[in-house]
Amino acid sequence: MTVTVLYEAVQHSAADAVEDGERLWLSPADVVGATGWALKPEGLCREQLCVPLPRDGSWRDASGRVDLTAFAAAQGRAVVRDEGHHAWAFAETSSARREALRSGRAPDFELPDLDGNRHRLSDHLGRKVFLFTYGSY
Repeated sequence: MTVTVLYEAVQHSAADAVEDGERLWLSPADVVGATGWALKPEGLCREQLCVPLPRDGSWRDASGRVDLTAFAAAQGRAVVRDEGHHAWAFAETSSARREALRSGRAPDFELPDLDGNRHRLSDHLGRKVFLFTYGSY
């Protein structure tokens, strides 16, 4: 099944992914494509930095896939899953953000739209909200 993985600034389609409850298993090639971290004997590595994998093999399945959710947890990343669209997002978070993601409740805030009209997040309570931001720097 094809799964969309959002990790840092990368969106990756993983055609060989396996969703198992709250766990996402990716082939080593898809882990590299989605995250930039490569599977090596010492663990998952990006340049000179390596995150060791547990010796008990719990991060690998019989097909050699890697549990990306366990890797994200080891990095302190929050995981958000859209089951209906087979999409997973992995984000660096503070403890406050992590709790907001776990509870499904974002703190209330107010922002202007392009016409200068102010909108509060609480004005959209009970509906999904997509917030798009960027920096021109």
